[in-house]
Parts: sequence; C-alpha cells; structure tokens
Amino acid sequence: MVDKHEIKPGQSVELLKALHILTRDGKLNQDSRRKLKQVYHLYRFIEPLLNEIHLNHVDIQLVDVGAGKSYLGFIIYDLFFKSLSGASCVHGIETRDALVAQSRTLAEKLGFAGMRFLNLEAATALDAPELPARIDIVTALHACDTATDDAIRLALTRQARFIVLAPCCQAEVADFLRKNKDKALANPLSELWRHPLHTREFGSQVTNVLRCLQLEAHGYQLSVTELVGWEHSLKNELIVARRTGQPARHRGERLKEILQRLGIEELRERFFLPE
Repeated sequence: MVDKHEIKPGQSVELLKALHILTRDGKLNQDSRRKLKQVYHLYRFIEPLLNEIHLNHVDIQLVDVGAGKSYLGFIIYDLFFKSLSGASCVHGIETRDALVAQSRTLAEKLGFAGMRFLNLEAATALDAPELPARIDIVTALHACDTATDDAIRLALTRQARFIVLAPCCQAEVADFLRKNKDKALANPLSELWRHPLHTREFGSQVTNVLRCLQLEAHGYQLSVTELVGWEHSLKNELIVARRTGQPARHRGERLKEILQRLGIEELRERFFLPE
C-alpha cells in the first residue's frame, strides 16, 4: 500500500485510483509517484488563492476551461472544496461528450455534489446561463491553442479575481507570422521566425507575451513562472493573474506596437484591450 505520508490528509484514495495515480490495490509506482508530486506542486499555486477568496465569500466559484478528464478539477475539489459549506462549485467546461459524461459519473460516485460539467466550446462559455454571474477564479491548464484565450476573455468579462493559465500548443500566432512573413521581411527581427521551426517556437513565446500584456492592460498583476512536469514536459509556463482593478494602459500600447511590428495586426480582436 501507499505510504500515508505521500498523500495529503483527507485525500480520497478512490479518486486517486480513478485518476490512475494509485493502482487498483492502492500502490504507487515510480511513474505515479512522480505524477502525484506534480499534482501537489500545481495545487500549491492554487490553494492560497482559494483561501484568499474564501475570506471574502462563503462560496467559491471556479471555472476550469478545457477541462479534459477534469483531472485538475477533481483534485482541487477533493483537497479544498469538499470541506466547504454553502454553494461553492467547480465548473468544468469540455467539448467532448464522452469526457463530460465520464466526469459526471465519477463526481456522482464520489459524492462530489459541488461539481458541474458543461459540454461547451470555450468560446461560447461567456454566454452560458449555467455559469454563475460571479466567477472567482478561472483556470485553463493545457487548454489547447485559442481555448486559453477564450478562458481569458471569460475571466476578463466576468472580472474574475484570479486567473491561472498553463498554455500549450499555441498555433494561431505562428500561423499569422507564417502567413504574413513577406510583409515582415523588411524588419531584421523577422530572422527570429524565418525558419519553420523558429516560427513555431517564436509564435508560442509571442503568444504568451501578448497574453501577459493583455492581462496587465485589463488591470491584473502577474506572476510568470515555470511549472515542471505536468505533462512530463521539460518546460511549462504558468501564468497566475491577480485582479487589481488598475489597468496598465501603457501595456496595451506595447501590445499594439508588437502586433504592428510583427505584421500580425489581424490579431487585435484576439488580444482585445480595454476600451
């Protein structure tokens, strides 16, 4: 059996088995032990934010965009939400029917009454009547490509207090860099993305820089750090945003200037700024 010191007090062993962190007989192998450490490492970033929200609200509303198998949502609920009273809820947004149904079944089996799973495109979540009017924290961890930007739009529109993002496979900016490469050739910096491999890598870097500028322009204070190993990746970026209500308009000007210099002004709507 697993060493009791390796899992947190009160952690559901049944959940860990369902998530394949524990084997059926309750054991940890080397791979699952590493996975468990990764989960707890990520949770350490989110737990202080939940505690801070709870000081102001009896109930906490968390929306996880691009939830997939709701791996993160279940862990957060098990470690934090299940001990709360009131109407606190983890809302998972996912497009694949089978994963939504699977998550609903597991939540019912575990008695996690404060979990909701919505079969929605991230882009349409903004108008979903099933979501609460007040959203305290939005997470988008490895929500592919533009789903991360849709999560940002949801959070900004609802003025979420916190946003936690771990972006992956950003392709849209790279596509526009590739499409408009001829227009940018006069700029010597275009050498940074002239080769196809560099276009992909540079596009990923630029995407997250633009997201950070957008969040700051809307009045969020950022912490950008490296999250190692969530998908056994050597490098993962984690962006944690805290709403201050003090827009940094000069960041928005920088964002527009970058779009112009890179020849991708068409993306102004994607990285929308305060009016």
